[in-house]
Amino acid sequence: MTLSITSKQMDVTPAIRSYLEDKFSKLDKWRALLINPHFILSKEPDGFIVDATISTKGTSLVASAKHIDMYAAINDLIDKLEKQLNKLQHKNESRRAVNSIKDTVLEEEI
Repeated sequence: MTLSITSKQMDVTPAIRSYLEDKFSKLDKWRALLINPHFILSKEPDGFIVDATISTKGTSLVASAKHIDMYAAINDLIDKLEKQLNKLQHKNESRRAVNSIKDTVLEEEI
C-alpha cells in the first residue's frame, strides 16, 4: 500500500518515511480495508504536528497528534488510529440494553 506523505516547513527524510511506514503496518492486524492513507507532517515552533486521513469502507479515520519529538507524535497518531479501528471493528458487537436499569429496578420492587 502506498502512503501519501506531505510535509510543511520540513523535509521528509527516508528515516521518517520508513518509520511511518513501519508504524502504519501495525494497523494491518485489524484487517480493515484502508483506502488512500494520507499523512501531513508539519513543524511548528513548539513541536511537530502529524495529521492523518484514511478512508475505509463506510467511513473515514481522522486523527492528529502533537509532540515535541516527531517520532513520539507518529506513535501517538498511530495509537489514535488504532483506537478508531478497534471501535469501528467492534461496533456491531456493542448493543444497547433492551431494558433500562430503571425498568429492572421497578420490576424487582413489585
